[in-house]
Parts: sequence; C-alpha cells; structure tokens
Amino acid sequence: MGVTTAKLMRDWDGPTILAYGFRPFFFGGAVWAALAMALWVPMLSGHLVLPTAFDPVSWHAHAFLFGYLGAVIAGFLLTAVPNWTGRLSIVGWRLGALAALWLAGRIAVTVSAGLPPLAVAVVDLAFPAALAAVIAREIVAGRNWRNLIVLGMLLVFLVGSALFHWDAARGAYPAQGHGLRIGLGAAIMMIAVIGGR
Repeated sequence: MGVTTAKLMRDWDGPTILAYGFRPFFFGGAVWAALAMALWVPMLSGHLVLPTAFDPVSWHAHAFLFGYLGAVIAGFLLTAVPNWTGRLSIVGWRLGALAALWLAGRIAVTVSAGLPPLAVAVVDLAFPAALAAVIAREIVAGRNWRNLIVLGMLLVFLVGSALFHWDAARGAYPAQGHGLRIGLGAAIMMIAVIGGR
C-alpha cells in the first residue's frame, strides 16, 4: 500500500508551519499584507523612501497583487491540488524552499533600486514558475486534466508579473500597464473558476 497524504504529514517532524501547503503561504501572506500597508502609507506621503526601483503606487500594486495574492493562490493550490489529484502534497523542506522563493521575491522587489532589473525579475518570477512546475507535475501525474485550466491561469498570472517587471525596467508606469491588468484578470478568473465549483 502506498504512502497517503495524511501519513506523509503525520510523519513530518520538522516545523509545524511546513506540515501543510497552506500554512507558510497564508501566514506569510497575512504578515506581508500588514507590513506592506504599514510601509506604503508613509511611502505615499513622502515620509519613507524604500530602496526600490518602483514608484510608491507601483510597488504597492505589485506587493499586493503578485506578493500577497500570489501567496494566497499558492496556499490554496497546494491544499486543493492534492484533493483534486489524489497525490501526495508537498510537505517539509520542499515546501519551505518554495516559501523561501516567495520571500526572496518580496525582498528583491523591495530593494530593487540597487539591483539589475533582470536579476530582480528572475528572483521574483522564480516563485510562480516553481509553483507552476509543482502544480503541473501533480496534475499530469494524477491525470487530472480538467484542472489544466487552473495551471493555465497560473501561467498567465506569471506572464502578468513578468510584464510588470518589463514596464518597470523600461521606465514606464507599471501600475497602469498591461502586466497589472493581465495579472489581475488571471487572479479574478482563478477565483471565478474555482469558486464556481
């Protein structure tokens, strides 16, 4: 008999936060939302200047759409996909590595003024790309083809973030660019499709 998801989670004896897919991302997303809001208000009023290459409104838009919502999407998918596919969920240090990629993206964008734009984009996009790879592997291995649409929307979300970085790198105003609209549209579609079930 194979190892069940429940057994895999029970056998994990490391930090509790890495026992379920939603834990590091829902917790991290909540902390990030509070921190980003606390930073953005003084940024917008001119009382705080972060070492970011993004203007205050664009930093805020990216922090919440691709930072906060990206974490929430990850937490949900890493909980739902094992239920959809009947496959083992990602647990332990592999989950921790995925959460570290998300955190690295938040740090890279926040201190992006001192980094090459390509490096910032690569660090930030590593998380949604890795998440998409994990989800794709589970859907294909579990032959759960009806959920390829969710993977497709996640890839569109990644493209939106990439275009947001492209706008920032060429000196445009990313908060009014196509990347933000594409990312927001993909997130709304994910909510509509999954919520509609």
